[in-house]
Amino acid sequence: MKLKTLIFVLIVSGICAQGRFLPADTTVISNHKTTIKGKRVEYQATTGTQPVWNEAGKAIAAVHYTYYERTDIKNKNTRPIMISFNGGPGSGSVWMHLAYTGPMILNVDDEGYPVQPYGVKSNPYSILDVADIVFVNPVNTGYSRILDKDTKKETFFGVNADIKYLAEWINTFIQRVNRWESPKYLIGESYGTTRVSGLAGALQGRQWMYLNGVILVSPTELGIDSGSGRRAGPVGAALRVPYFTAAAWYHKKLPADLQRKDLLDVLEESENYAVNELMAVIAKGGFVDEKERDEAAAQMARYSGISKESILSYNLDVPTSFYWKELLRDEGFTVGRLDSRYKGIDKTKGGTRPDFNSELTSWLHSFTPAINYYYKNVLNFKTDVKYNMFGPVRPWDSSNNNTGENLRLAMAQNPYLHTMIQSGYYDGATKYFDAKYTMWRLDPSGKMKDRLSFKGYRSGHMMYLRKEDLRLSNEDIREFIKKSTPKKGAPAKY
Repeated sequence: MKLKTLIFVLIVSGICAQGRFLPADTTVISNHKTTIKGKRVEYQATTGTQPVWNEAGKAIAAVHYTYYERTDIKNKNTRPIMISFNGGPGSGSVWMHLAYTGPMILNVDDEGYPVQPYGVKSNPYSILDVADIVFVNPVNTGYSRILDKDTKKETFFGVNADIKYLAEWINTFIQRVNRWESPKYLIGESYGTTRVSGLAGALQGRQWMYLNGVILVSPTELGIDSGSGRRAGPVGAALRVPYFTAAAWYHKKLPADLQRKDLLDVLEESENYAVNELMAVIAKGGFVDEKERDEAAAQMARYSGISKESILSYNLDVPTSFYWKELLRDEGFTVGRLDSRYKGIDKTKGGTRPDFNSELTSWLHSFTPAINYYYKNVLNFKTDVKYNMFGPVRPWDSSNNNTGENLRLAMAQNPYLHTMIQSGYYDGATKYFDAKYTMWRLDPSGKMKDRLSFKGYRSGHMMYLRKEDLRLSNEDIREFIKKSTPKKGAPAKY
């Protein structure tokens, strides 16, 4: 096996030296060992490409993946397999691969900030002890590329196009690795939650592949009450406020009586106000009583850490972009979009939005050298093709986004299927309270709520970057797998 791997690596290296492309169908295999939760785990890593074929059977794209399977487990029929996607759209799978569930994680400090020397280390909390994992890079992300220049980009770049070809790809992958008997899970982060919600429906409806679980990490609106865009109107405006509260609490910008309380207690207050009072006030628009409007602005100021005057200037509908600029304006800083614990510095103190996303620059700082080092030096995958942290996938067709309904229907059709949401309280892009609302709206009947769950963490979009939340969130996945694994012989029926 080692000789075979070496020969292949040499062949791939020779090909790539002559042209900046990857073959459509390749594998590089390596063997490793690690320690997870204090116990030794041996595993095999397979990385390479698997084709996307058109209806004529021609390979039109190469999708790069990395598959980790535990080698000290003989019976794979009962062992779960987790298929992992990141978001964007246009983002590679690097984020959860090298920082969350995989066997190796990048070097960062305990709060998630970059440190040198760059590189990777063992992940003591990886879920590889309980499930095999495959990390998938959709077309034009990571090392994945379009091969057939005559194939229209619309084949790949859109909500429903993305779901269609990836469902077929997953079917082929599961067939190749002989895992049809295994309990199957999807996990997606950010736009990846749109992707896996749609895939849950497509896999069941078009590939006849039934899942045990879907995990939504920092989820989008999934098309629920938002059409093809962001959730707007009174609902969207009110749902932002608890996030404002979390960010203000972290930066100590709340009134003293709120600041001295625990974060979760303050958020409960803010959530109740947002849903039970503020939403109704905003719904009245320009016809709201002036006294009522003023009182609402005062309460929003209390729960957001910014002035009543600035809130009134936006008619109670405060954009998040303005909030990131405004919260620490007097201190000369902005706060991050995806994780508002991070601070940035703008050219000018004035303005209505930050010059850049401070958290994203920090993450690219640490992840880019780590993933490039890891593939070449640990997994022995050598290529001149650039790893696209964010690849060219625009224009992206966001129309007909019914992914939330796709997931709901998949759950209704499959009594085994559970869904868990994981969110960071300081995420200002895919806000945690929006995620709760999405969960509520996923099942209007209330008949499946025992299969829906929410987990919150004291961090941001990539909550797993914070060491304590890395531990907690992986443990939550273990518990989710345990809960969604039926007892032997238990039938899938209501």
